[in-house]
Amino acid sequence: MSSTPQQNLSAPTIVIGAGPHGLAAAALLRRSGVPAVILERSDRVGASWAQRYDHLRLHTTPGTSSLPGLSVPRQAGPWVSRDDYVRYLESYVVHHRLDVRVNTLVQRIERAEPGSGAQWMVHTPDGPVTAGAVVVATGRCHTPNVPDWPGHSTFTGTLLHSTHYRSPAPYRVRDVLVVGAGNSGTEIASVLAGAGAARVRIAVRTPPNILPRSSARWHAVGRLTEALPLAWRDRTSLLMQRLAVPDLTSWGLPRPRTGLYTRNAREGVNPVLDHGFVDAVRSGRVEPVAAVQAFDGPDVLLADGTRLQPDTVIAATGYQPNLHHLVGSLGVLDEDGQPLAVGAQAHPEASRLYFTGYTNPLTGVLRQAGIEARAIAQELRRETVRAPLPSPRVGDHTADTLRRGHASS
Repeated sequence: MSSTPQQNLSAPTIVIGAGPHGLAAAALLRRSGVPAVILERSDRVGASWAQRYDHLRLHTTPGTSSLPGLSVPRQAGPWVSRDDYVRYLESYVVHHRLDVRVNTLVQRIERAEPGSGAQWMVHTPDGPVTAGAVVVATGRCHTPNVPDWPGHSTFTGTLLHSTHYRSPAPYRVRDVLVVGAGNSGTEIASVLAGAGAARVRIAVRTPPNILPRSSARWHAVGRLTEALPLAWRDRTSLLMQRLAVPDLTSWGLPRPRTGLYTRNAREGVNPVLDHGFVDAVRSGRVEPVAAVQAFDGPDVLLADGTRLQPDTVIAATGYQPNLHHLVGSLGVLDEDGQPLAVGAQAHPEASRLYFTGYTNPLTGVLRQAGIEARAIAQELRRETVRAPLPSPRVGDHTADTLRRGHASS
């Protein structure tokens, strides 16, 4: 990143979001001769990673977590920590000499006026930016998703989403209910149990598919079996789980009936990679309970009729992409708010508008960042050869804002 001020943006492509997908897209666009400027709403690169809980480690190995053109350092170890990965993203910007404008909120994207010489109008609080192409990389984990449980406003304990959980220290000698048995929920529950929480329960709606986190072979299996029939892959995955993971039925967590490939295809859910959760359940330090149905003052009501009175409820209930404010008027989202076209595929009615980071493949989200970035760069390069991208025009107020927010190394 450079601290040199610029009067105007000169890149024909705007990338929205300075997370892994946005950085990878900008790097490969630059490599292919299509300059890009990254607009980031926060004050730093990789902000969503930096804000996660302190003990977070990647569930993919360094080889499958590296972005194109720069490897994650070996010193980061086999399971990269949150802080090490944020440092890697910062070094990625420097290595590829990417132009990142922090503190630049994008409010919405609209089609540019006919005859303006641009394809898109990107609105910021200080004025619009015209662009020949836009890559939206704000990600599927943009906005915390907290279910609208009946009575939740009456809860007299503490209710928070996992995005606001940082460390187990504030929960020592506390009774905690974690809601959601995905990777974040199971990891938070097991860490709380080992760090002195008085009692830890985890509310489970659907039993998760659990695999050991002992090596990178699970992601490799995902890549090798992509072409096989879904039913065959499901049967194989369920057998693999029976062989590798103890049966937790007697501890209140039955084996899943649906294979991990079907769950990923239907719900975008990945298996839980075990890093102490199974042992925590078997030792009684983490107690699986039924799904949360409602709140009633100090009580949490479960689907089986049980009432609990935890001090704290941590909702590890996922995120939403929250793209409606950006592109809701363009007809490019499905009924769930997900992009109808991702990667190098653009919607027929939205040429040169791309989305990256909105899938959750079994082969690894960070690996997918490179795959989608390459495809977008290649497609936009072909588009540019057919019809050159115009340089965007920036109003004086916008230029001033981008100069103030220009990231420096």
